[in-house]
Amino acid sequence: MSTPPRVRPDTINRLVNSVYPGLALLAGMQLDVFTPLADGPKDAPTLAGEMGVRPELLDTVLYALASSGLLTTEHGRFANTPEADRFLVRGSKSYIGSNHEVFADLWSAALRTADTVRAGAPQAKHDFAAMSPDALRSFFRGLDAAARASARKLRRDFDFAGSRHLLDVGGGSGGIAVDMCRAFPELHATVADLPTVTPITAEFIEEAELGDRIDTLACNVVEEAPVPPPGPCDVAVLRAFVQVLSVEDAASALANVGRALAPGGRIYIMGRMLDDSRLGPPESVAFNFVFINIYDDGRAYTESEHREWLAAAGFRDIERFRIGEGNSIMTAVKG
Repeated sequence: MSTPPRVRPDTINRLVNSVYPGLALLAGMQLDVFTPLADGPKDAPTLAGEMGVRPELLDTVLYALASSGLLTTEHGRFANTPEADRFLVRGSKSYIGSNHEVFADLWSAALRTADTVRAGAPQAKHDFAAMSPDALRSFFRGLDAAARASARKLRRDFDFAGSRHLLDVGGGSGGIAVDMCRAFPELHATVADLPTVTPITAEFIEEAELGDRIDTLACNVVEEAPVPPPGPCDVAVLRAFVQVLSVEDAASALANVGRALAPGGRIYIMGRMLDDSRLGPPESVAFNFVFINIYDDGRAYTESEHREWLAAAGFRDIERFRIGEGNSIMTAVKG
């Protein structure tokens, strides 16, 4: 009688241990350890003295970051890697360190998954119509760096040279509009979002000193076409927007965005998108753990679902581009 193969908990252990490097990153971002290291290598006592923390505790975080590849260490001194220097040093044009507020919020929400499934409703719900101004301000400030990074990606991969009026749908901080207007001096932009959000958006626009070229439009895009004065736009960007809606609301929102675009105008949908198998990209499959905990109906939807909604809204020339980390850009032209 043959001996059955030995089964080990290798997959379980791999998944459990994969959590901790991300938590080390979060702690490093929250403590902002990368900015003082931009001046050059430092040991833990020196860095701890500058930060006003205990060196024996900071030491644990620094070695975890070195082990995960964000710091280097030699003779007890720590230094940023080129990636950390570019993205995690405050003041860098590619800085995304402020995302720690969003990471902490979303990861905490994901921990409620079993509770959400049992209750049949999101247990860490985000209701942008009911959030306080302070909560909205904090949430969108955490997202702003990522929004501007998305705009830079759009500018690198697509041609906006002839665009005149951009509609930033569900734009929150207005990061897409701000970056695009800075890059294209002839471009005007409108950020369309809920009435509770647009006053916060206006603060970000004022900070960017672009109030003369970026307007806000308070509206619910699911219920009405976000047509800004003086009329339809030639470009619409929807970043991390469709994925927060139900199937019915997503179809309605895209139909209304279509009405806000001039014929020949182009739409860009950026965010989590599933393959039709629903098994990939792995990052988007996993991120649905966040969506079910914070939204009543939001999900990462499939490529085919996006194509059907766009076709029904009168769009043509629909294309999907994968941009990494489970994200995609889908483009289409208004017929």
